[in-house]
Amino acid sequence: MTPLKTQAIQTALTGDWENAITLNESLLSENPDDIDTLNRLAFAYSSMSNVKEAKRIYQKVLLLDAQNPIALRNLKRLAGGNVSTSQPKPMSFSHISTLFIEEPGKTKVIELLNIADKKVISPLRSGEEVFLSIKRMKVFVLDSQKQFIGMLPDDIGSRLIRFMNGGNIYEAFIKSVDNNKVIIFAREVKRIAKFKDQPSFTPTDKSKLTLVPKGSKNVKKPENEIDDPDYEENEEEESF
Repeated sequence: MTPLKTQAIQTALTGDWENAITLNESLLSENPDDIDTLNRLAFAYSSMSNVKEAKRIYQKVLLLDAQNPIALRNLKRLAGGNVSTSQPKPMSFSHISTLFIEEPGKTKVIELLNIADKKVISPLRSGEEVFLSIKRMKVFVLDSQKQFIGMLPDDIGSRLIRFMNGGNIYEAFIKSVDNNKVIIFAREVKRIAKFKDQPSFTPTDKSKLTLVPKGSKNVKKPENEIDDPDYEENEEEESF
């Protein structure tokens, strides 16, 4: 990969859409039919709310590759409604830096497992909101169209499931996307009184719960264990 192409990808990941447009147009001057560059350029224009230009470029992609999943998906999105409500707002550097401020116990940077196909993760951008969904005793991460992106590691997911079911509220955002690697930033938005002294996230990824059987006495619980006498481990866990 050339340095210019690497730089073009990084500007998109940080939400620097103006520079992304400039760099991708420079790449197209050397290779006008590069589909990846065309898709990046179209996405940058759509992120700047220039829908007309984004559509034109995506349509060019389809002339080169009629079944290109990224162009098809984004053209459908762009045609889905009013620009003011359907288009993502341009994201400034100051907003991104504020978005990813870490708070011990309340936020965590998490690398996802079981990543979805490239056609799903390629359009994702830094700062884009994603959604946590509990399924089959796992925490799945979904995009705005409810498509599966990946899943949380079991240790973190097991902890959050109890908190989420108990009433805590969380939000999550894409931090970075690199080939088959997706990293999100998760944040606790609301903590209910029941969990007031229990952090949502532990300092390390080794936050697996050690459960105390009902009726057991004089058993010392780990510092980060969820203190709930009604909690029972669900031993039947399906794999994704």
